[in-house]
Amino acid sequence: MKLCHWNDLPDGESRGFDPAGRGQDTVLIVRQGERLYAYADLCPHLDTPMAWRKDKYLNAAGDRIVCAAHGALFDITNGLCTLGPCLGDALAPVPLTVQANGEIHIAHTNHKETNP
Repeated sequence: MKLCHWNDLPDGESRGFDPAGRGQDTVLIVRQGERLYAYADLCPHLDTPMAWRKDKYLNAAGDRIVCAAHGALFDITNGLCTLGPCLGDALAPVPLTVQANGEIHIAHTNHKETNP
């Protein structure tokens, strides 16, 4: 399932996606250089969406994913909670593929989605 094109996701930025078309983002992607990190848009603490505003998943420094509901901080590279009420838990990874033409796709859709 196509999410976007590589060029649509600037380096150092995050973006949410609604692959099921339910009106709420259920996947978040962070781009760091040539690497993409994708997770279910679901805090492991209370199963709440992560963004504090559309496509805003990162802290001010841009070096951690932050949960807007709890302030929990997550390592971008592995999804592990490093600060907050879910310390030691991790975000659920979502496997991606990048096509030769730069399109970013979900490899499969077995990730846990937030309730609409």
